[in-house]
Amino acid sequence: MRRRRWPVVAMVCGVVGLLVWYVAYTQHVVSQLRDAAAGQGRMYARIYEALQDTSLTADPTSALLDLSVQIRQSGLPLVLTDRNGRVSATANLPADLVPADSIRFRRYVAELDRENAPIVEPAVGAVHYGDSAIVSGLRYIPLLQACGIIMLVGFGLYALVERGRAEREKVWAGMAREAAHQLGTPLSALSGWIELLADSVHGATASRAVEAMGQDLLRLERVSHRFERIGRPPRDEQVDAAALVQRLASYFAERAPTLARTVTIRSERPEGPVMVRGDQVLLEWVLEVLIKNAMDALGGRNGEVVVSATPLPEGGARIRVHDDGPGVPRKLRRRIFDAGFSTKERGWGIGLSLARRIVEENHNGQLILAETDRGAAFDVMLRG
Repeated sequence: MRRRRWPVVAMVCGVVGLLVWYVAYTQHVVSQLRDAAAGQGRMYARIYEALQDTSLTADPTSALLDLSVQIRQSGLPLVLTDRNGRVSATANLPADLVPADSIRFRRYVAELDRENAPIVEPAVGAVHYGDSAIVSGLRYIPLLQACGIIMLVGFGLYALVERGRAEREKVWAGMAREAAHQLGTPLSALSGWIELLADSVHGATASRAVEAMGQDLLRLERVSHRFERIGRPPRDEQVDAAALVQRLASYFAERAPTLARTVTIRSERPEGPVMVRGDQVLLEWVLEVLIKNAMDALGGRNGEVVVSATPLPEGGARIRVHDDGPGVPRKLRRRIFDAGFSTKERGWGIGLSLARRIVEENHNGQLILAETDRGAAFDVMLRG
């Protein structure tokens, strides 16, 4: 579940970040427009002040100088040329551009002319001007709006898809819990019959059979409990990985093939407990999937499956299921955890996918295919 929340969190953060950036950017543009309007007001006021000054001592040069200062402060790139095309004045050009660099300068003037048609006075010359910083900034606002709309539409589509998936998973979870509920009655009846058989049978073989039937019934009850847990939050409790490994290895060792082929299943564990945090029922499910896959991988030949629990120096444990079969072909290693992918003729292709989901999403651990010299080894990395 944690991994599924990441796309939602990322998309929400992206939308919120884009909206914040859009608001801040538009406010910056509005501030620039206000400054430009104030500058134009000062220019108009200075022009009308000079026009209304009819005294003999009026000096129009002062007004023109004030206007040139206002033009420079506006940030408008400007190039004045005379009738012969020579540069007579410039304003707000890039710092690395000088009129002496004729080739680059002419290209720059041509770029200004593409932005805005020059103002030509045949008797005086031409005024070449470009867009101000405000106009250049306004060009990005439609792009920001388009990005925001695309992200909102994408978020809506993703929400619809996730809603449909959540509804389907809810239905499957309900069916699984109902199946577990329905299994409860016959399992209870079988338990009673096995108790009656245990009291009435005689002989070592019959006693062993009844004992094995009791273990299988206990296994069925645990499987039933698993289905009850589907769709519910996993437990976070202390689990002894060493005891779990030993119990599962012993259970499958008694049921491994011994006639046409011999499959040995054994456990390796330290003397003391190896404690991890997790849900014991779900972790048992994961190890059953890995052990069954290891037994199937032997493919009708003699072999060995080793289930081990090793404490990690940083805390937690590594549980490994290792077989000495043919191993996983390199070209298939990237696909073995994909849902629906199976190398078996009658396989559903959900075992390893479900196991990885339980380990990574419910236990914040890792399920990986480890590198080995022979066979295949799956490592379950769990936190302490």
